[in-house]
Amino acid sequence: MRFDYDVIVIGAGHAGCEAACAAANLGSSTLLITIDMNKIAQMSCNPAVGGIAKGQIVREIDALGGQMGIVTDKTAIQFRMLNRSKGPAMWSPRAQSDRMKFMAEWRHIIENTPNLYMWQDSVTGFIVANGSVVGVTTAMHVAFKAKAVVLTAGTFLNGLMHIGHVMLPGGRVSEPAAHGITEQLVELGFATNRMKTGTPVRLDGRTINFDLAQIQEGDTDFHHFSFLPTVHRRLKQRPCWIVSTNPEVHEILRKGLPDSPLFNGEIKSIGPRYCPSIETKIVTFADKDEHQLFIEPEGETSQEFYLNGFSSSLPLNVQFAALQKIPALANVQIYRPGYAIEYDYFDPTQLRHTLETKLIHNLFFAGQVNGTTGYEEAAGQGLIAGINAHQNAIGGEPFVLARDEAYIGVLIDDLVTKGVDEPYRMFTSRAEYRILLRQDDADMRLTERSYNLGLASKHRYSLMLAKKEQRDSLIAFSESFLVKADLINPALENLSLQPLKQGTRLHDLILRPQLNFNLLSKLIMPLADEIFNLDSDRREEIVEAAEILIKYKGYISRERLIADKINRLENLSIKGKFNYSEILSLSTEARQKLSHIDPDTIAQASRIPGISPSDINILLLLLGR
Repeated sequence: MRFDYDVIVIGAGHAGCEAACAAANLGSSTLLITIDMNKIAQMSCNPAVGGIAKGQIVREIDALGGQMGIVTDKTAIQFRMLNRSKGPAMWSPRAQSDRMKFMAEWRHIIENTPNLYMWQDSVTGFIVANGSVVGVTTAMHVAFKAKAVVLTAGTFLNGLMHIGHVMLPGGRVSEPAAHGITEQLVELGFATNRMKTGTPVRLDGRTINFDLAQIQEGDTDFHHFSFLPTVHRRLKQRPCWIVSTNPEVHEILRKGLPDSPLFNGEIKSIGPRYCPSIETKIVTFADKDEHQLFIEPEGETSQEFYLNGFSSSLPLNVQFAALQKIPALANVQIYRPGYAIEYDYFDPTQLRHTLETKLIHNLFFAGQVNGTTGYEEAAGQGLIAGINAHQNAIGGEPFVLARDEAYIGVLIDDLVTKGVDEPYRMFTSRAEYRILLRQDDADMRLTERSYNLGLASKHRYSLMLAKKEQRDSLIAFSESFLVKADLINPALENLSLQPLKQGTRLHDLILRPQLNFNLLSKLIMPLADEIFNLDSDRREEIVEAAEILIKYKGYISRERLIADKINRLENLSIKGKFNYSEILSLSTEARQKLSHIDPDTIAQASRIPGISPSDINILLLLLGR
């Protein structure tokens, strides 16, 4: 038994698992400490990964050499590419997973990762010396030493669950809360507050009348999360189902509001605006007669179903009575009611872009302790924190992703620059360069950086280079191949498209919204041969990537130009150059916020809420610009 490690990770949720694997795969001896080794990477809420903008984060995690995409593909029981009716910048993958197999797959990875060890216990405090964390202490009175520590405690820090007037301490149902960490960090000068989240009722599928629900099947095409061609869905695919609330349901819920801790004052913490409870929905949208709900399977063979959209902290009897007014659930039995949970988080403006805390050297925060919500946001932070914990342990350079490089970069920059006033959830609208941050090209954006760092494997890097070469070869073929008018015009006329007056390049035909490589390959034999010669395992993926670059080249180039202009401000460092409180030409708000955030660059300063263009101009003048 060893008691000295390079990196210690506290908590084995989605952030902790990615952090531990990243540090260990980079070569750091790593200890993952968790309260329950049977709940590794537990999907505390929805048994699903991805969604709008979240799916892009998972693709980025995979491109960087993380594990979430691989685990999701291996345990998926339904996959869908959302927003296909919109442009590719909005396409977002989402999968339902088998909850138990998801945890089992993660545990298998952790137990078989070199340099990575586990300890089942609860951390009660940090060992701090000379302004740096040097270890942790546990409830079993064990002291572990480390060069860096990553805190990923999720909802466990002083967690308190609410079901009506019933209050139960815990980080998750049937799991104890963690005490001692918040109290010590407050003594060390950290600002903390409380947040709230919730989870819906779980249903017994044997008592659901699916004939009265609308079926929602998954996709069956080539899309999946991991860029590795050997990782595919292997479990039986299952549908989801759609039902709706109605005025009778709403009336029961309204009568129960006096017993809702959200509305009677028992819960005073901040809840997620973008994933509201059912009682919040009927109050906020009082004019709506119905709200859509999704009945989602928890596993490949399980009879347990998750009622997405019915998150609640109402008493059990109110939840149950309301459910019975939904025709498909008239005779439903439930496994457990929905509940709300309050927990501690720390103001993320206390962090650097590496996710290291400003107050304590070598201490990193990741996940819901930073005020975020969602498995994907947590995992993305965990990966970056794990990488930088390793870098600190070996004296390496910080690893930071820019806003034009990744959604993960947007996420972390938003957190450390703007802070949070509600649980932070990623949306495509938060990314100003979302055309550059598409889910289809995360490997092209990030794999080389990760490979140079030492995290992405040589195999993964070689696959990316081979894909890029074949993609570019197909684009070059389209630019040089001339299509004769008499060959293509009958097909264009059948599609009610304008016929050609003369021959044109294949590239120009692809620019037409109604045409694509697959359609044209049925008419143009040399194109069919060119596509056939692509890597058979990734042929469709390569064709799609080439097609997106052709169709959206103008938009991509324009956004790249804008990003490059802004990046010139990212290179203007102001760290340590000003005593903002003495710059009286700045507004009072600007002096206060710049002093608090202490931004690294002019560009980061410009993104702080309350900093005006005139404030930025003053700083540029002081820099001699």
